[in-house]
Amino acid sequence: MSDPLVIVGNGMAAAKLCEELGARALGRHAIAVIGAEPCLAYNRVLLSDVLAGKASAIGTELKSADWWARQGVTLIYGTPVATLLVLATGSHPIRLPLPGAHLPGVTAFRDLAHVSTLLAAARPGTRAVVIGGGLLGLEAASGLAGAGAQTTLVHLPDRLMERQLDAPAAAMLRRAVEARGIEVLLGASSQAITGADHVTGLQLADGRVIPADVVVMACGVRPNADLARAAGLACNRGVLVDDGLATEDPAIFALGECAEHRGQTYGLVAPAYAQARVLAANLAGGDAHYCGSVISTNLKVSGVHVFSAGDITGGPDCEDMTLSDRGLGLYRRL
Repeated sequence: MSDPLVIVGNGMAAAKLCEELGARALGRHAIAVIGAEPCLAYNRVLLSDVLAGKASAIGTELKSADWWARQGVTLIYGTPVATLLVLATGSHPIRLPLPGAHLPGVTAFRDLAHVSTLLAAARPGTRAVVIGGGLLGLEAASGLAGAGAQTTLVHLPDRLMERQLDAPAAAMLRRAVEARGIEVLLGASSQAITGADHVTGLQLADGRVIPADVVVMACGVRPNADLARAAGLACNRGVLVDDGLATEDPAIFALGECAEHRGQTYGLVAPAYAQARVLAANLAGGDAHYCGSVISTNLKVSGVHVFSAGDITGGPDCEDMTLSDRGLGLYRRL
């Protein structure tokens, strides 16, 4: 598969670069050239000859349209480079730096490619281990179990969804998950992934080895601020933005999982949509402000309904109201 390469500028230097790349590594890159002028790259040295009537404009073209096509270069000319830029680069899945993490059969759970890998592996009899007991881990474990895989969920903290649920709610969730045939191991520290040519198991810090044909790392995400950092924009965990979603460069904006606003990054859809509405209003000429989002989570596991929002820890000035019925599998706390 060719590596994408974008060249901004359609002048003599860009044309020469494409010529050299074609001679040295034709087909290695999928090249797109973006130029402001509505014509093919031309020889600027000949501009005076065109003015004097000694040459035609077409005669100054460095390469013909057929040549560009043979090189496999996509020409986007007559298009000035954007004066406004929006970064919506999302996030990277966190992969634990465990020995054996490179083995075939070890995957994250973040995109369609990961799902395709799991679909190819998950079948009745497959032994699957999911590392992580947050939203992604629970959803991955549920999907694998639904495909017939013998599924074990390994989580370092002492309860599931510890950022969203208190102890009673987490205990109820664990029972519901285990009732669906998923083994849950809490307080379990992953030490290494075993195997030679393919994953065979997950070794825990206490010495236990959980047999596995596939290991899923669902340990959260980190903002993808790689491009912004390379461009020299101010970044912390994510790309730093103000209430208008602008970066330190007022012509560059960021939103979604890559953005950091008032020290907070969000790995959820609702804040990204709220940011999109604010940024769209501003780009349409308005003066909207994003003031942050109240984080709410909704677990998408068949037959298990979990919703959490706000601060679960409470405090001395907080009053709790709880409704619980273990027989009905019901727990509500306000």
